[in-house]
Amino acid sequence: MTSDLAPLIARLHKRADQHKYHHGHAVILSGGPGAGGAARLAARGALRVGAGLVTLGCPPAALAENAAHLDAVMLRPIEDGRALAGMLDDHRFNALCLGPGMGVERARDLVPTALGAGRTVVLDADALSAYGPDPRVLHALCTAQTVLTPHAGEFARLFPDLADAARADEAAATREAALRSGAVVLLKGAVTVIAAPDGSLARSDATGPRAAPWLATAGAGDVLAGIITGLLARGFAAFDAARLGSFLHLEAARAFGPGLIAEDLPDGLPGLLRNLLCGGQ
Repeated sequence: MTSDLAPLIARLHKRADQHKYHHGHAVILSGGPGAGGAARLAARGALRVGAGLVTLGCPPAALAENAAHLDAVMLRPIEDGRALAGMLDDHRFNALCLGPGMGVERARDLVPTALGAGRTVVLDADALSAYGPDPRVLHALCTAQTVLTPHAGEFARLFPDLADAARADEAAATREAALRSGAVVLLKGAVTVIAAPDGSLARSDATGPRAAPWLATAGAGDVLAGIITGLLARGFAAFDAARLGSFLHLEAARAFGPGLIAEDLPDGLPGLLRNLLCGGQ
């Protein structure tokens, strides 16, 4: 997959004459008190992959907790959809991630606002589960700038008639899901399959010599969602952000090795990027 991604990897370089706003402003929406860890992992992934700025939006009651854990990531009180809409009046916020640890009720409130704001959006975890009872509502909201990142169980809830097909042919089922939803769909697994509404398809194969079984750990998917969001903030198209993000996520895990926990993934990105962009120098 590396050779196919070489042009995208080259775009990760930052020019010396650029400032932080040249690299986008990612927004990660989190849940309430005691539920912010997943969003903080996503925020660190977005920042480490090179988003110029990252803001975590949380309910006011969770501000103090998140402030105790975050430094370079900024904070913003976002109580509800109306507050999010007001924030997005500022078009410098150009990529959003919703789902990790946010709770399904909060997701139902915020997702329509996010998807209606004309931004690139990653939906993960609770933002997907929130629409399990009627996934057609979510499909109607999605655009080609949306990235859905389900695991197999979430995929089955979002596309119930494709669940059996996915077990037999993940690529065909994921491609149909992307066509149906109008979004980029990233079906996570040992072989992650990424499909775009135009039929484009990519795989990130973590089997055989490229296996990283230690990625099966709590929070790893949240970091992946954040990495993709950071790439979107930097201006990558949705399909490209999803496939490059999957590659970087896997390579950071492979470089770390057994004993990996989710917190190690964002901190593994600088060394990986140094090797990819500077030949290890």
